[in-house]
Amino acid sequence: MNGKATFSSLKIPNYRRYFAGQSISLVGTWMQMTAQSWLVLELTHSATALGLVTALQTLPVLLLGPYGGVIADRSDKLKLMTVLQAIMGVQALVLGLLTVFHAVRFWEICALAVFLGMNNAFENSPRQSFIREMVGADQLRNAITLNTVTVNAARAVGPGVAGILIAGVGVGICFLINAASFVAVVASLLMMNRGQLRPSEPTPRAKGQLREGFKYAMGTRQIMVPLAMMGLVGMLAYEFQVSLPVLAQRTFNGGAEVLGFMTSSMGVGAVIGGLITASFARTGIRSMVFSSVAFGCTILLTAYAPNLAVVYVAMLFAGWASVSFISIGNSTIQLASRPEMRGRVIALWQVAFQGTTPIGGPLVGWIIAISDPRTGLAVGGVACLVAAAGAVLYTRPRRPAATAPIERQPAVEPAAVEQTTFEQTPAQQPG
Repeated sequence: MNGKATFSSLKIPNYRRYFAGQSISLVGTWMQMTAQSWLVLELTHSATALGLVTALQTLPVLLLGPYGGVIADRSDKLKLMTVLQAIMGVQALVLGLLTVFHAVRFWEICALAVFLGMNNAFENSPRQSFIREMVGADQLRNAITLNTVTVNAARAVGPGVAGILIAGVGVGICFLINAASFVAVVASLLMMNRGQLRPSEPTPRAKGQLREGFKYAMGTRQIMVPLAMMGLVGMLAYEFQVSLPVLAQRTFNGGAEVLGFMTSSMGVGAVIGGLITASFARTGIRSMVFSSVAFGCTILLTAYAPNLAVVYVAMLFAGWASVSFISIGNSTIQLASRPEMRGRVIALWQVAFQGTTPIGGPLVGWIIAISDPRTGLAVGGVACLVAAAGAVLYTRPRRPAATAPIERQPAVEPAAVEQTTFEQTPAQQPG
């Protein structure tokens, strides 16, 4: 592994600032996610309720995410991100105060989850597309991978710290620490050197821009196939907030610390795997297929592990496969997108990733309720394998239709030949 290649995008000062701020803030974010799942489980003792809260937090991304992409293409992404990140800090502060003063109720958690989801619907697209404005096309793959590594490094640290704090001082302190962590990311954005950015020209406001984004994405194979894969995988495989707390509590009779170590194991694997992935400029559907198969197999191994030791090891490799799948897919669609469409395309990626949770979260929770946590987790592993198989079948070269011997072929009009050629062309396009 080439160290210089692995961290090459960090040579850019603006990205260094952004990376530092995100590294701090994301630890708090993962602490809040772990604490929120445990708080809901303590209040309701219901896997279905846990799935409902997860669904409510991501439903706005499904409903408003595509429009958030339109706003991102029209706006100054740096200003938009700064405001929305500050609002996220306020949401964490309110939840923390309610919990610390023992005033929190289930409906309040639901309401704040919806509020956070609405913020995410408009924040995801500018944040993702802003990476290219900081680093340019040459460093985009590396920066996206390092950004994903940061998320998973935080996953390795945040849940473990949250588990210890929940056991020691209670859930509320995790939300307050998350609120404080947003100071770092807002400060990093305010310190950006605008002269070193490569901003895309804001798209003028016009009718039909949302529909235009859908049409563009669906008509470009290198965008459409990764979106379809992430739609299925995101809906069923990334429901760890629903499945892992119940797996820790009911299958292995553990507490918050077991949940924290499960999530942290996945985060450690993602960091190791992500650093290796960052050294290689791999994008494309084929690479996504390999990572999807690996992700599915490791989830299935986790689901049917006989003990916690095997779970921790399996989740290390699941984290590696997960970060590869996300970073390869994200890089593929960004490099395939025209600059004026990038915000809308990334919005669709986020809808496929997070916006499908309102369907997958309750579904996985229901599956766990009628069966067991292992089955709910295994459904996600199978989804990864199905997504990979679907991509292979859709993109495989089409075999030409068998033709009769020359002496038996009827005469064909030139117009018919032209029409046949035209109809076969789209299937032969690389996308």
